[in-house]
Amino acid sequence: MTRTNNASSYVGRFAPSPTGPLHFGSLFAAIASFLDARANEGLWLLRMEDLDPPREPEGAAEQILQQLQDFHLLWDADVLYQSTRIPAYDEVLTSLETKELCFNCSCTRPQVREMGSVYDGHCRDLEIKESEQSAVRFLTEPVDVSFTDGVCGHYSQNIEQDVGDFVIKRKDGLYAYQLAVVVDDEYQQITHVVRGADLLDSTPRQIFLQQQLGYRTPIYAHIPILLNDQGQKLSKQHFAKAIDSNNAKELVFRSLALLGQNPPQALLREQVRPQLDWAIEHWDIQAVPKLANIPL
Repeated sequence: MTRTNNASSYVGRFAPSPTGPLHFGSLFAAIASFLDARANEGLWLLRMEDLDPPREPEGAAEQILQQLQDFHLLWDADVLYQSTRIPAYDEVLTSLETKELCFNCSCTRPQVREMGSVYDGHCRDLEIKESEQSAVRFLTEPVDVSFTDGVCGHYSQNIEQDVGDFVIKRKDGLYAYQLAVVVDDEYQQITHVVRGADLLDSTPRQIFLQQQLGYRTPIYAHIPILLNDQGQKLSKQHFAKAIDSNNAKELVFRSLALLGQNPPQALLREQVRPQLDWAIEHWDIQAVPKLANIPL
């Protein structure tokens, strides 16, 4: 079993968006995050990323909490709801504005696509007022941001050339994922982030923002994304079915196998809790497939 050097300091988290119930892809990520935290005798926190009300059906957050409990994925401490954290994001944005590390931008998505989908700094030197339906972008620099991922290994990105100045507050006034996740990881003192590989290329942006804010950088590990039979990411957008707690034993066992943990076939006869106990005892993050995605 792989452990960190200082197991007692481990703080992990799972951060679903309540846009619908958990599907198998989100369960897969939750199990990986949970096992890594428990195998390292750490805390596992739950954060509800409820910052986009138009996309969040009523009762979805409560349904996710019940699903996690049904699968014995029990979290430590109270759930953190991002919708309660707006004043903290406001404070950070004001600090960035004072330091002239961000600017208002009126560019549309089609305009950014015409730039090759890498923002070219078009509005950097323009004095665009917030009232003009503008987004707020974080000012990047032509520097390489590198880190060693716990699953994927070395990863590097030139933050300005590969991404460009990125949005931290949207035109509709809602805070963007990149800002909120960084502020809340610092607030919750997160030390380890285990999540899907679809977020691998977001990590340099988050590290760069952490550096500019004087925050700590967690240790990251990005597990493969599960694909449906059409080669699409298993997601609510692609109509992935909600997990059924009646199939909990089979789904947990399948997750362990897909995570490369080689569970013995006899484990399939066990209930969820004994399966998770076995997986915690035998957890090896180095055995997780070093693939961007896994077809189901």
